[in-house]
Amino acid sequence: MPHNEPIITVQGLEKTYDSGFQALKGVDLTIKRGEILALLGPNGAGKTTLISSICGLTTPTGGQVSVGGHDILTQSGKTRRMIGLVPQEITIEPFEPVWNAVRFSRGLFGLPPNDAYLQSLLEKLSLWDKRESRIKELSGGMKRRVLIAKALSHEPTILFLDEPTAGVDVELRKDMWAIIRDLRESGVTIILTTHYIEEAEGIADRVAIISSGRILLVEDKAKLIERMGQRSLRVELDQTLTALPDSLAADAITLGDDGKSRIYAYDANAERTGIASLLRDINEAGLTVRDVDTSQSSLEDIFVSLVEKDGTASAPQQEVAQ
Repeated sequence: MPHNEPIITVQGLEKTYDSGFQALKGVDLTIKRGEILALLGPNGAGKTTLISSICGLTTPTGGQVSVGGHDILTQSGKTRRMIGLVPQEITIEPFEPVWNAVRFSRGLFGLPPNDAYLQSLLEKLSLWDKRESRIKELSGGMKRRVLIAKALSHEPTILFLDEPTAGVDVELRKDMWAIIRDLRESGVTIILTTHYIEEAEGIADRVAIISSGRILLVEDKAKLIERMGQRSLRVELDQTLTALPDSLAADAITLGDDGKSRIYAYDANAERTGIASLLRDINEAGLTVRDVDTSQSSLEDIFVSLVEKDGTASAPQQEVAQ
């Protein structure tokens, strides 16, 4: 489980490119040791620029970043050693065997060979039986596992995953989630960017939402859904209605597309939800209730709402087979 002490601290981070485009606008972000943080945002929001800055691949134009207490600019050797990065694009030498590719990545950090560790790593990623296979012979999902193996080859304490399941089918995506959970259990701090809201909702401890180069919100996932999520009560009637009776107009409800249901939105944390009075009004209107059910707003609903308020709405992708 995550600890309270920070492992990454970002203060007032800015990045303006030569073209004049400002990708990051004073970003403040603290990432806790051992947590899974999902970084959500529409295309062009600044997710990749933020990751690249923390990893030392892009030089910020303002602000400060420390990793494990070390400044990323003045102590870059120490910070890079702590970080593993799985990029969005699959860029691996196609004719290289898996084993060689992973051993080479470890050597880039000047570490001595440790074949026992690398074997254990490949076994956890279900790659051990593919160790002699050339990269080009692997499926897209397996190639992405190789990227993770390369990123973990030098035993980092922090792992950045930039769209790790892009182009991966649903089944392999679920396997990837399991791998990420296992890594967290072993003490690795994970920062995940994704367009798939289900990933954030399913595995993240906290969620950060970025839009137009600014962090809009950082909060515990469950608390965020509880604090901002609306609940909806769906009441199914025996009768088919084309319009709501006037006596129900004060209940702020909508008629379902099927003509037999009514949708009532309410705040579950409010002292009075209004459900009791709603059901009483339905009864007094001479209508018969067949069934009722409730639903909670999803993280996707909250994401879209926040980004729309910021003026850069872009709907996240849904979970679909690819």
